[in-house]
Order: sequence, then structure tokens, then C-alpha cells
Amino acid sequence: MKTRLSIVTVVLLLSSLFTVKAQTVESKYGLDSVQTILNASLYVEMVKQKNYAEALQGWRYVYNNAPAFQKSTYSNGIKIMRGMLRKTQNPKYIDTLMMVYDQRIKYFGKDRRYPKGYILGRKGGDLFSYKRKNIPAVKEAYGILKKSIEMRGLKSEAKVIANTMEASKILVQNKEIEPEEVIDNYLLFMDMAAKKKEIEKNPKKLQNIENARLNVEQIFFQAGVADCETLSNIFTPKFEANKDDLTLINKILRMLNRQECEDGALYAKVAERKYQLEPNADAAHNLAKMFIKKKDFTKSKNYLSKSIELEQNTDIKADLHFKLATIQLMQNQYSAAKSNALKAISERPNWGQPYILIGKAYAAYSKKYGTKPIEHLAVYWVAVDKFIKAKNIDPECSEEARGLINTYSKYFPRKEDAFFEGIKNGDTYKVGGWINESTKVRLTE
Repeated sequence: MKTRLSIVTVVLLLSSLFTVKAQTVESKYGLDSVQTILNASLYVEMVKQKNYAEALQGWRYVYNNAPAFQKSTYSNGIKIMRGMLRKTQNPKYIDTLMMVYDQRIKYFGKDRRYPKGYILGRKGGDLFSYKRKNIPAVKEAYGILKKSIEMRGLKSEAKVIANTMEASKILVQNKEIEPEEVIDNYLLFMDMAAKKKEIEKNPKKLQNIENARLNVEQIFFQAGVADCETLSNIFTPKFEANKDDLTLINKILRMLNRQECEDGALYAKVAERKYQLEPNADAAHNLAKMFIKKKDFTKSKNYLSKSIELEQNTDIKADLHFKLATIQLMQNQYSAAKSNALKAISERPNWGQPYILIGKAYAAYSKKYGTKPIEHLAVYWVAVDKFIKAKNIDPECSEEARGLINTYSKYFPRKEDAFFEGIKNGDTYKVGGWINESTKVRLTE
């Protein structure tokens, strides 16, 4: 009671300093500056104490009679409505909460820090959270969230994106929206995550972006529109009706590639049509992936080579060379595999996987090199050299590299066998032929 009286006294003293001219609801202090300041001071104290029921009367006066007074009228109003909803479970507070967001947009929607799009994201999120079992309400929330993302773009909050994806999952499962709309949302949000990761430098924020991306991916899979059969059912009739629509073709290929549906009939038709309409590196790569899935390695290598010729992006080119090298290694084309792995390294120097591939090619060729047992085993020295190189330059493949080092080091020549060849620990040894590497002798007991 003492606190309440002291607040009233201070407010009355302060209010005497104001000269009020033509006060209206639209003016900052509303119809009565004294009452506005008095009620604001009282309800704010109640909010601090989380006494939302006591805060309600004073807050309601400011909200109704001085809506342009303070931005905090609305942030506090949200706290009050949420608190009252928890306490009473009365859905009327959800409706009032929505009104609070709407009035905030009316009076403070041009705020630079928290503009209209931001407020819509929060409004849609609350409506979805409190009424997620009510399909019409979910649909309304979904529309609000989509509008927020449209206005905010890459500034959209992760929670807004997750809520939008979750709402679209519920709606498609209740046949309120088409599966393609869920797919479009998924592709949009994946693109947004990729762009945000490109420009973000803060490690913590980068991890938050990745967590949000994984969350969206999980929700998408739960929606039931991501399996190859469903995608084929959705997109086959659309493709057959629009075979010259490159936007549609690219969307279909992106989705089928993401879900690894390259071995289906739809992928074959769409990939071949893309190459006819736009014979670029991406189109050739799509066909290569299709033939890899079909285990037609001759055609896959042909299209990978075409893709490499047409590709301008060095990072993508590195991946293409590595893919080609991988197929060549599978077909025991060791020298060609090494050549393409080296080209991958030239495009992306600190990548460890091509070194691992070269090491595997050496190890696989070991029995064919030379005529003596020690010559066969000496190849493991240069193979392990490549695994060590991979471990040292690329943390992402260090675990695999360590495992390979441990495995193949066991096959190093023994001291007693090397003795008869005049080879000692630490000597320089040359492995010739297409391998053409010098290494250091390492002998086992």
C-alpha cells in the first residue's frame, strides 16, 4: 500500500509539469495524461511482480485510452495476456492477445527494430501455439507467419520459420493445403538457411542456423510428402503437362536430388528434358547421378566429364572430379582415379578425401606393383603417406584417415625381409610406375 501511494504522489507531481493541448486517444498521452501516467506506473509494477490479474485494469486503461503512449504497453500486454491465459485457461485472452498485436502494428508497426513483419511473426506464432488443435486457427496462423517471412526475408526468426513449417505439416495432413506447398516451403527455408550461413561469421549463430535447418528438415520428413513415391505422384502429372517449364523442372530435380530419388522413372524423364532444354553443367550432372544409380558407369562417366567441361564454379568442379575418380577407383582404373583426385585437390587444396582416395588406389594396386613381395608391400608406405596428408589438412576426415593408417601400417615390410634387400629404416624409397612417389622406409618387427 505504501508503494502504491508513493507512486501516485510521484505521478501527480510529474503530471503538473505537462501542459496538455487538445488531448485525444491518438495523442501520446491519450485523453487524460494524469490518468495515463498513473495507470501505466501502477500496472508496470504489477507486471514486474508477475501479478497479472492486478495489472490488468491499469493496463487496459492505457491500452484503450492512450494507445500511442508507449511501445511497452504492447510488450507488457503480451505478458499479461499470456499470464492470464495460463492462470484461467480462458480462450478470451487469446483473442485479446491477437488484438494487442494488431494495435501494436497500428501504432508502432514502423518501428525500425521491431517492424510490422517481426510483430506478425510473433502474432502468428502465438496463435499457432495456443490453437494448434483448431485447424481454421492453424490456417489463419499459417497465413500470418507466411506474411511475416515474406516481409522479413533472411531476417526472419528461426522460431517463425519452424512454426510455419510445422503449421504446413498439420495443414497438409488435414488436406487444407497441397503437398507441393509444403515442398515449396521446405525448399525456400533450405535456401534461406544456406544464404544465412554464407554471410554469418559468428560460430554460435552459425550453429543456431544449422539447428534451425535440421529442425525444418525433420518437420518436412514428418509431413509425409518426402518419399520418392509421393514426390513422383505429385510431380509426374505436373511435368507431363508442362515439359518446357524450366522453373518446374528445376524444382522437381532439386527435390528428387535431395531425397536421393535418382533411380526413378520421373527423374530420368525430367533430367533428360532438362539437358535438352538447357545443356549446362547442372543438367549433365543430373544425368550422371541417374546413371550412377542405375550402375551404368560408362554413361555416368561420360556425363560427369561433360559436366566438368561446362562447370565454372571451382568448388563444384572439385566435387565432380572426385565423383569421377570414385567411379574409376571402383572399376580398378587406378591411374585415372588418381589423376581426377589430383584435379579435385587443385580446385579445393585443403580437402582430405581426394588424398584418401589416392591412398586407397595405391593400396588396391599393391599386389600388381613390382615382382617381389617387398615391392608389393612397399606400396603401403606411399598409401599411408596419403592418409597422413589427409589427416593433417582436413579435420573432417581425420577419423577415417587414422583408421586407414592403423590398418595399412600393419602391412609394412618386416625388418628381416628388408635386410636381404639392403633396405633400412629411414631410407628414401621410390615407388615407380603410374604411382611415381618417393617415400621413407618404415619397417615392422
